[in-house]
Amino acid sequence: MRVLVTGARGKVGRAAVAELLAAGHQVLATDLGVPTYERGEPGAARYVRADLTDAGAAFQLVRGQDAVLHCAAIPEPSQDIAHTVFGNNLLAMFNVVEACVRWGTGRLVNLSSETVPGMAFAERPFDPEYFPIDEEHPVRPQDPYALAKHFGEQLCDAAVRRSELRCITIRPTWVQDSSSYARNLGPMIALAAAGTPEPTVNGWSYIDAYDLAIALRLAVESSLPGHEVFYICSPDSAGVADTAAALRAQYGDRVEYRSFARPDASGTSAAKAERLLGWQPTRTWRDYLDETGQPLG
Repeated sequence: MRVLVTGARGKVGRAAVAELLAAGHQVLATDLGVPTYERGEPGAARYVRADLTDAGAAFQLVRGQDAVLHCAAIPEPSQDIAHTVFGNNLLAMFNVVEACVRWGTGRLVNLSSETVPGMAFAERPFDPEYFPIDEEHPVRPQDPYALAKHFGEQLCDAAVRRSELRCITIRPTWVQDSSSYARNLGPMIALAAAGTPEPTVNGWSYIDAYDLAIALRLAVESSLPGHEVFYICSPDSAGVADTAAALRAQYGDRVEYRSFARPDASGTSAAKAERLLGWQPTRTWRDYLDETGQPLG
């Protein structure tokens, strides 16, 4: 298929472009980064610089594509001004959805976030209702990032009501790649190994960028109708050996504890994605770090 990948130079976008190309798709990549203005590498994606908050740019790039994988966004709310996060992420999403509807694009895959339920960046903190968190968990975002992502999902709902567009929303947990495991998960794993797990709102969930890329490709290729939302996470936690016990130590009886697939299971469930997309993760933090959070080798 002809697939437009937005945010193609980000952590997720880079992995997704490589996965789509390896599967034989023709990829048009876009981001805000400066082009090289040189002959492209054989088999590489074509790159076009564009700001998707400009509707004209979104319409030009979406035209003629069979599918769009929308990864472009400011990835969290703490390092940009609030209105910049909200305005950038929501307007770009609106423009991409509108272009897909008007050009008759067949599939839109929307990269959303595990933060949509609202706990991660809440100004007035609150507890999850239950673990493992799944797609049925209530959504009560407070911050501009999670709120914009939630509105983006609602734009997908509206699009499938008013057009033939089929949408899949992916909510990945904390995304890691080979360059980030030690910095991001290393301290968490060290604390867990010492018996003092870092407080959590997602049950120490994470996902490898390359496993996430496979899920995104499967979503692009999927024939599912309407709009479906999927969490994508590793089956294991970031270093916690007994997830249920560690969650009880933090939350007591304030939350409901449901069945975990394994003792060290993630506090988020990807069972729906495994069932409906046929996705199976193959990587773990143990491919990069030892049991104390130090890099292997």
